[in-house]
Amino acid sequence: MDFSAAPSAKVGFWKRHTTKLPGSVKPVPGRMGVTGNMVFGAQYSHTTTVHEVERLRALQMDPASWANDHHATIADDSEYDNDPELSGYQTLPEADTKDDSEQEISPSTSPINPKATFAGIAQKLSESSSATKGSGSGHNDTIGQSENNGSSSAMGQQSASASIGTGGASGVIEGMKPNALAILQDPLAILKGLDYESAMGDLHLVGTELKSDEVYALQRTKQKARFHKFKELLQLSVVDLDVLRKLSWSGVPTAIRPIVWQLLVGYLPSNSDRRNVALERKRKEYQDGVQQTFARGIEGLDQTIWHQVFIDVPRTNPKMALFQNQTTQRCLERILYCWAIRHPASSYVQGINDLVTPFFLVFLTAYIGEDQDPESYDISRLPPSILAAIEADSYWCLSKLLDGIQDNFTHAQPGIQRQIVKLRELICRIDAPLAAHLQAEHVEFIQFSFRWMNCLLMREVTLQHTIRMWDTYLTEHPHGFSEFHLYVCAAFLTKWSAELLRMEFQEIMLFLQDVPTDDWQEKDIELLLSEAFMWKSLFHASPMHLGGSK
Repeated sequence: MDFSAAPSAKVGFWKRHTTKLPGSVKPVPGRMGVTGNMVFGAQYSHTTTVHEVERLRALQMDPASWANDHHATIADDSEYDNDPELSGYQTLPEADTKDDSEQEISPSTSPINPKATFAGIAQKLSESSSATKGSGSGHNDTIGQSENNGSSSAMGQQSASASIGTGGASGVIEGMKPNALAILQDPLAILKGLDYESAMGDLHLVGTELKSDEVYALQRTKQKARFHKFKELLQLSVVDLDVLRKLSWSGVPTAIRPIVWQLLVGYLPSNSDRRNVALERKRKEYQDGVQQTFARGIEGLDQTIWHQVFIDVPRTNPKMALFQNQTTQRCLERILYCWAIRHPASSYVQGINDLVTPFFLVFLTAYIGEDQDPESYDISRLPPSILAAIEADSYWCLSKLLDGIQDNFTHAQPGIQRQIVKLRELICRIDAPLAAHLQAEHVEFIQFSFRWMNCLLMREVTLQHTIRMWDTYLTEHPHGFSEFHLYVCAAFLTKWSAELLRMEFQEIMLFLQDVPTDDWQEKDIELLLSEAFMWKSLFHASPMHLGGSK
């Protein structure tokens, strides 16, 4: 994969909007580009003091420290808030916090990215992790090492493959699995020492309220048998994907979901002899691509694409600590931008940022303990080799998913348009009174279902419930995220039929923009999927049943 074909930078823009330093402040050499007044991706202005420059320089030398003490200091400084000329990871302007991909891009709002190259950050994180485990004060030591050692070019040229191969610093980091580095090299190592209790004890058992009743005991016996089937299947030299899909339709155990998803999406080979080599090659390929793409800093990026990625990443799951972590956000930025430049027909479209989050969270669970909450885990604790692997795996699996629905994101989004038409036809057949009521109230399906198709209902249910839905979507090969999702949307809409029939236009629109699913449990998701399967069985093989509803 060659990332060198990325669109060239708009150099003129940067020249016009780069402010010279006053004579009393000497420029600090920037690591992001050739301009002398760039520090950690932020511009100096006439109000920048020597003290402020030193603070920015400290951030530049140790990017990992932003998520800790430095971030709190600058976040409390009103002079930095919402000022793209002074801040590094600045708070976005109020206009940019809205979920609107139609924001006008202008010199006054174009963001300046505050990060060094991928390999450079990996190096700094590695040094920080080593120092933390050795002395308990990694950030300050890392800054000192950076100032003594070096040049930005050396950081940028560090081999990304070395980060994957070495497994980071030795020792076990708090919250990380003892065999995490073994899993990094061989995904099958996730099964070693894994028992039923830790793997499936958290799965919802449908129809059970009290753990002492007979129904619970029967369900638990069945779940235990399923777990052993998963384990035996994954340990075969060649995994039978058809059998794996049948097992996974009703849900995948949390502990083995990372390897199961990678097999079902087509990222990992089913042949175990090829698996580790393929994994190492794909991770290195992604990291090499990232280094090529960000080699010249932000000046070398397509500013239109980068602007949208940059403002969308902070909006991604804003209430979840994992995705508000600065380390996570830098990973998402690289994933989304690299995917966009490799797919110019669609490029980046708002909503793709949501689709990467289930992969990222699931692959994180492969390396942290079962007692850790992945939604609030501080991912910056992990060694850089594991961080790099999670990022690369998420990129490739996102690419595999989007390959099947890419026409959802090309010009005019024809895939989504077709799905909306089919959804209307389905509702006319399976719930004619609801369809007639929506028509009488002049409610167009595109007004509420566009987001359902674009974001795969991720804005309507929790991330954990989305992950459970994707267990089933991945088994509905190869059209789970397109055809089967359509029937899930139909089942989702008809679930609220009784409420909608009592509403008028404005109430309907407000209700469908904020569907009350906060108290849903896993059994609600399973019932939704089951109903969707029923509708698909009835209508998918009989398209003439839908044609008559036009």
